[in-house]
Amino acid sequence: MSIQRLWLRCEKKEFERRSALTPTTAKKLIDAGFQISVERDEQRIFDDTEFEAVGCTLVDNNSWPNAPTDVPIIGLKDLPVSQDPLPHTHIQFAHCYKGQAGWSSVLARFYKGGGTLYDIEFLTDATGRRVTAFGYHAGFAGAAAGALALAAQQSGKKLGPLDPYENETAMIKDIKNVFGGSANGVKVLVIGALGRCGSGAVDLFRKIGVAEDDILKWDMAETAKGGPFQEIMDVDIFVNCIYLSSSIPPFVTKDQIIAAGKARQLSMVVDVSCDTTNPFNPIPIYSINTTFPEPTVPLDLRDDLPLLSVVSIDHLPSLLPREASEQFSNGLLPSLLQLPQRSTAQVWTDAEKLFKEKQREAVVAECL
Repeated sequence: MSIQRLWLRCEKKEFERRSALTPTTAKKLIDAGFQISVERDEQRIFDDTEFEAVGCTLVDNNSWPNAPTDVPIIGLKDLPVSQDPLPHTHIQFAHCYKGQAGWSSVLARFYKGGGTLYDIEFLTDATGRRVTAFGYHAGFAGAAAGALALAAQQSGKKLGPLDPYENETAMIKDIKNVFGGSANGVKVLVIGALGRCGSGAVDLFRKIGVAEDDILKWDMAETAKGGPFQEIMDVDIFVNCIYLSSSIPPFVTKDQIIAAGKARQLSMVVDVSCDTTNPFNPIPIYSINTTFPEPTVPLDLRDDLPLLSVVSIDHLPSLLPREASEQFSNGLLPSLLQLPQRSTAQVWTDAEKLFKEKQREAVVAECL
């Protein structure tokens, strides 16, 4: 039987410290007969030596374009914008299947190069459930960023740069400190509270001391009537954690915010879902993603209205990069172990079928 090779590329997105593979999961793959190349990466939360110690082969940073084309390339975030053809098989989040900005250009690169995309967001099991996701830690970190931003705003300041935390304990301690020991008294609303992402947000609020009665947990039942929702105006922090797949009425609008006037309690919106460029975005009050150096963006409102800011960072789990990577990679591991059988294993055949469908749409859109 031939040896299955796999190439872990570095992440080029600034402040992205997570990893699709960890030393723990890499060792399990190697024990199963894989050969793994790992690009050197000072940005990654795991030291190069941690991978080397479990048997991975270290290769130069960002050298994957020169890798043999039969070696699958695994990473997390999108590749840097380029027109270069892509001849490899890529396993990553591509953000190009739901009409996002530039979607057809991304898929055109695979068409021109003859490569294949296995979008991790669409790797599903026999029941249709995603095999792995960063959802829990996205919600957890999003709620943390929202809480930190609210505390800063209540002190008359703007939240400064966010730095990744070494672990969850350090994060909770820091947030409690900025609230003077506890966030008791803060009122929050989480939409999508029953999902991975929403449960992470709810857990964060509980751990920093928000009273249970002040954590409003909404899901499909509560949003069935359709927005906009006045209840959002009556909390300090609103966190959006839904998985968007079709058009829905907006949860909140700028006109609604202006109409609420000075009576509005809402100070912070955290859009964990970050469907900023999605035409179905249910939070159509902002148009840019925020970043770790600039975590919030204020809404352009009348000067006489209370400040309202948005957190819309699209790689929030990087605030807890080690824990988030371990959970995510362990969830992906069973599917990766089936990679040698990807021509027959359902998780891979379904993902390739979807890729080909989307690629055909891109060919038409790009007039190729």
